[in-house]
Amino acid sequence: MAIIYLRRRAAHRSTPRPKPPRGWPWLLVAWCATGVLATAEAARPSDARSAPDPELRTILVAAIAEADSFDDRFDAEVWLTDMSRRLARQVPDAKERVTILKAVHRHATHADVAPELVLAVIDVESNFDHFAISSASALGLMQVMPFWVPELGYKDKNELFSIDINILLGCRILSYYLEMERGDLVQGLARYNGSVGRRVYSDKVIERLRTKWFQH
Repeated sequence: MAIIYLRRRAAHRSTPRPKPPRGWPWLLVAWCATGVLATAEAARPSDARSAPDPELRTILVAAIAEADSFDDRFDAEVWLTDMSRRLARQVPDAKERVTILKAVHRHATHADVAPELVLAVIDVESNFDHFAISSASALGLMQVMPFWVPELGYKDKNELFSIDINILLGCRILSYYLEMERGDLVQGLARYNGSVGRRVYSDKVIERLRTKWFQH
C-alpha cells in the first residue's frame, strides 16, 4: 500500500497540475455558506404553531425580563374608554376588561404592534376567553402554544392562561412574524396562526380590525 501511495504521489508530482481559477476559494466559501444558511432556514419553524423558534425564544426571554419595568402611560384615556365600550359585550366584568385592555396597550406598544390589531387577533383567536384552548392545544387569549412553557422557564402550561403573560408573549410572537414578512399583514398573520398559504384567517382578522377595532 505504501508503494502504491508513493507512486501516486510521484505521478502527481510529474504531471503539471492545472491552476485553479482566480477567486475559487471565495466561491467555495460562498457556496458552503449558502448551503449552511439554506439548512438553517429549512430547520427553522415556518410559523407560530410548529415548534419553538430559537431566535424568537431569545426575543421572548428578553421581553419577559423587561416586563416588570414597563410603564403604563395612558395619556390616551379616551382610547381605553372607547375600547372598553366595544369590549363590554364579550367581557361583561369591567375589572377584567380593563386588565385586558391595559395589557394589550402596554405590550403591543412595546412590541411595536398596533393595539387595535392585537385586539382583532384576540377577538378571532379566542373571543376574549382567557381560558380558551384550541384543537391544536394553543392556550389563552392569543392562543400561545404550550411548547413555550419549558422553553421560557414557566412551571406549567396553566401560566399561559394569565392575561398578562399570554398577551406579552402573543404580542412579541405576532411582531416577530410581521417583521419576518416585512410588514405584510396577510402573510404575518398567517404565520402567527399556522395557516401559511391560506387567507381565511388573515382576512377574518383584517375584517374584524376594519369593522370593529379601527372603526370610529
